[in-house]
Amino acid sequence: MHNFRSSERNFVRKLSIFMLTVVSVLSLGLNAIGQTPTGSPTAPAIVGVIGEVKNLDAASNQIIVRADSGVLYTVNLSERTKYKRSAPGAKSLENATAITLADVGSGDRVWAYGRVSEQQKTVPAQMLVVMSKADLAKKQEQERAEWRRRGVSGIVASVNPSTQEITVSSRSLMGAAQAVIIPVTDKVMMRRYPPDTIPKYSDARPSKFAEVKVGDQLRALGEKTADGTHLTAEEVVFGTFKIAGGVVTAIDAATNQIKITELQTKKPLTIILKPESVLRRLPAGGGMFAGGMGGGPGTAGGAPAQGQGQGQAQQRPQGAGPGGPQGGGPGRGAGMNMADMLERLPTISINELKVGDTIIMSSLQGSDPTQLTAISLVAGIEPLLTMMAARQPTGGQAGRPQGVDLNGSFGGMFGGVGVP
Repeated sequence: MHNFRSSERNFVRKLSIFMLTVVSVLSLGLNAIGQTPTGSPTAPAIVGVIGEVKNLDAASNQIIVRADSGVLYTVNLSERTKYKRSAPGAKSLENATAITLADVGSGDRVWAYGRVSEQQKTVPAQMLVVMSKADLAKKQEQERAEWRRRGVSGIVASVNPSTQEITVSSRSLMGAAQAVIIPVTDKVMMRRYPPDTIPKYSDARPSKFAEVKVGDQLRALGEKTADGTHLTAEEVVFGTFKIAGGVVTAIDAATNQIKITELQTKKPLTIILKPESVLRRLPAGGGMFAGGMGGGPGTAGGAPAQGQGQGQAQQRPQGAGPGGPQGGGPGRGAGMNMADMLERLPTISINELKVGDTIIMSSLQGSDPTQLTAISLVAGIEPLLTMMAARQPTGGQAGRPQGVDLNGSFGGMFGGVGVP
């Protein structure tokens, strides 16, 4: 028995070394790891599959796991399979707890350790390392909250090579532009999203100050000054994104594609929806924005504040604290940027989209300008666009959503997949 336990501990330690390279990905529950050989003719067989549990059949001792690449693998279990639960963010398996198959559920992230058959798409699992869906969601929300509390997001307005400073601009619900200066030192972790993808935080590649350019969307985490004009960054993540908007002309739920007529160009555009794409809908009439757009704080219980019009709804998005989604007291929501507010709307499915909906969406620019892969999409946005058009300095765009500067107004709206 002593030898058996010693062998198991050694096995876990060896697995821990490998897990150092994958546990951070599992902890986010977001992106694929392609289980590919090293390329050497004598390379060992692939030693596992990482993905999400899609189906579990305890009677036949099989689990269907979908890797984030979309490939389905059948994980075959036996009486020799060991089950371990690891906490999100863990750096090894040393503190993993022993569980049973009964503790594994649909939506959990797992690493099925075993010799993979790529031809048959099967894995006879020696060990199943599990991070529960609930634990992952809790950790991810904590990390999102940290980025909301200590972060800034928006469009890169200027880059100053001589001072190594980036100025980021975003538009508040009041319509005013907000600018934050971010000095970049050697201590700042710089990361960039690759083009033509659904951006996954853990997939962002190491980058440097010289790669940031005007028009990029950027988020930074760090300490803000009291007046909010500067941020001492710890981490910066950015990419060249496109914000597009238009009216839905066709919906194909079978292929997860929608077609729109783009607002500015009036040209047709195909929007591709991936499993990671996040869809939301603005409440009818855009009422949740009325208080912020009008500049008057709402009051508790949904009653209108003094001076507010009777037609302004007083809804708040799910999870909103006092004074708006970020909490912090009356009127705070009015200073929040558009992107942050939209990211707090409840999610919907493609089946809840309708022909005639006006949508805005974010995408990483790809090779085909007639097709965009949606990262974050918001439907029913026309009332908000109309209000924004009326506030533009030109004054001549009232009631004309096509006149709104989408990139300038919704810069930073590329979240929704991972952190930030």
